[in-house]
Amino acid sequence: MKSGDYNYIWQSHDCPNWQFDLAALAESIASVSRAQGILIGRLADAGIPMRDQASLSALTEDVIKTSEIEGEILNHASVRSSIARRLGVDIGTLVPVDRDVEGVVDMVLDATARCHDTVSIERLFGWHAALFPTGYSGLNKISIGAWRDDASGPMQVVSGPIGRRRIHFEAPPAHRLKQDIDRFLLWLNSSTNEPALIKAGLGHLWFVTLHPFDDGNGRIARAIGDLLLARAEGGAPRFYSVSAQIQKERKAYYEILERTQKGHLDVTEWLAWFLNALQRAVDEAEHALDGILYKTRFWQRMATLSLNERQIKVLNKLLDGFDGKLTSSKWAVIAKCSPDTALRDINDLLTRGVLHKTNAGGRSTQYELNQLT
Repeated sequence: MKSGDYNYIWQSHDCPNWQFDLAALAESIASVSRAQGILIGRLADAGIPMRDQASLSALTEDVIKTSEIEGEILNHASVRSSIARRLGVDIGTLVPVDRDVEGVVDMVLDATARCHDTVSIERLFGWHAALFPTGYSGLNKISIGAWRDDASGPMQVVSGPIGRRRIHFEAPPAHRLKQDIDRFLLWLNSSTNEPALIKAGLGHLWFVTLHPFDDGNGRIARAIGDLLLARAEGGAPRFYSVSAQIQKERKAYYEILERTQKGHLDVTEWLAWFLNALQRAVDEAEHALDGILYKTRFWQRMATLSLNERQIKVLNKLLDGFDGKLTSSKWAVIAKCSPDTALRDINDLLTRGVLHKTNAGGRSTQYELNQLT
């Protein structure tokens, strides 16, 4: 696919003078801004503990999903513990944190908490070094805290087995990187004419198109997008995860990037996709907030009851979205107790009106939470 007389967008003589139809994007910008304002407003009225929990949840999702997009699976409990410790949020017992988790957490928190600080080459190198603490990406040794040198050939994004590789994108040659990065950082750190949400989308696209590192470019591009979104919100705590939404729409994300990077300088389509994904991320955070609010109300209602640790553990599982139906045997597994103890715990909660039996048939009796009124 060609656009004019070039294969990739960076080969245009006018790149990176991005063009976009602001009128076509205006409704999406207004809708996202409105949704962000409503979410932040709801949390402002919810109290500090709930805001802390919502921020912890969003940042945990961001760290996990930005890595998952690249095929790296991080331990949820380890990520949550690392972020909770840094934010000073009490989540009870902390679990050991893996070194690879610490690096991604470092980058995400640095991007959002220090969003107004200058983004320098040294800061980008620090992010990159944090992502690859061993100096390896998988089994491959890579240059850490340094731009790629293309010694093994041009930087390409490829898929498919050896012999049938498909090239999705080829990045600008390494000898251009100093000039290209200097121009990018000048734009990133300056007041420019684009609306703040548009700048976030452009920053993400521009960096991932430069692809300046041997690996980690996607994660750093998303961190730059998060930094610009945090600037747009005045540095408010992050209550939603764009990376989580992108992970859900991973196929569409890569398709729109490939079309844009092989297209022309009018990037309206990319920006429309980015804004719509952002809208869905904020909407998802609204639903998550409903769950947090419900959980808070539930435990406020339970404050007068004397519950044992097993009951509290299983009730929290139910409140967090238990997969399937609760039975006495599942209770015993979750609470690590005998079947008889599980049944006593359940009967106690039935008597108190916390649980009820469902009408579902089958060999095992099933139980659900009674809804708050």
